[in-house]
Amino acid sequence: MKKNRISITAVLAAACLFFGCTESRVEAAETEAEDITEAETEEQAVSEVPVVYFTSDISAEGLVKIYDALGWTPEGKVAVKISTGEPPASNYLRPELIGDLVKKVDGTIVECNTAYGGSRSSSAMHKQVAEDHGFTAIADFDLMDEEGDVEWPMTGGTRLDKVIVGSHAENYSDWVILSHFKGHAMAGFGGAIKNVGIGISSPSGKVYVHTAGTKTSGSIWYNDQDAWLEALAEMVSGFSSHVGKDHIIYINVMNRLSVDCDCDGHPAEPDIHDIGILASRDPVALDQACVDLVYQAEGNASLVKRMESLHGIHTLEHAEEIGLGSRSYELVTIDD
Repeated sequence: MKKNRISITAVLAAACLFFGCTESRVEAAETEAEDITEAETEEQAVSEVPVVYFTSDISAEGLVKIYDALGWTPEGKVAVKISTGEPPASNYLRPELIGDLVKKVDGTIVECNTAYGGSRSSSAMHKQVAEDHGFTAIADFDLMDEEGDVEWPMTGGTRLDKVIVGSHAENYSDWVILSHFKGHAMAGFGGAIKNVGIGISSPSGKVYVHTAGTKTSGSIWYNDQDAWLEALAEMVSGFSSHVGKDHIIYINVMNRLSVDCDCDGHPAEPDIHDIGILASRDPVALDQACVDLVYQAEGNASLVKRMESLHGIHTLEHAEEIGLGSRSYELVTIDD
């Protein structure tokens, strides 16, 4: 648009000089050109907002259909990042829901061990959970940090200068980030950004994110809420930059919308009804769309309180600031 502005200004100014315009008329011509350019820029910005696809069909068929709407074709080995869910009763996405999609992309289900104890803090226990929850029956399962971790660079942030991921992450060229959208006891809500920022981090990487880049071992609890939410966004930015944004798609399933995360083995029962499945190539737009749908839904009081009490929206604010994605979006339904 800058190139267009220069040419339009030059043409109008030259015309004025040719026909005997005064200097003030030349300035007016330049102002008119600037106004035209600003209008064009605004029109272009509207046309470039990311698309978030929506279906109310929460089924294996609906999940495949919304994947198809993205028009994405993987180029190599595909990782499908899910949460295996903490036993005994968390709301993880069931294998019968995701199985068809995982098979369609010929994906490997990937996870990392936790940094807070529980049944998924060691590889042996975590593998057993994956089997018990039915994931090994639908695809290969890979604990990416089983053989340690690796560091990838992070630039352009204020909290992190690297991301620490399970070493097996380097074995995959393409990623399907398949997330269960719900509340979260530390982030306010968990969607695509949390599934990457914490879920792809190794245990030491999880501590690094939770403590806003201050340490890589010890407790994940940190006393600066906004700082850790900013680190969460920055981890995803580092991941996206390293992998390449065209090699990643994001899908959020909005069912069993408890205030508690799938890392909680005894989550509160949802007060809000199931909403649908959303997908986008922009994780910020996707999570923002899910947040907006929660605010529009009946029975949302407990989930909204959880999100607001922990300033969860700040993750998306910071994500947009550092260029990870856009909080503006176009919601496109694929339902008939």
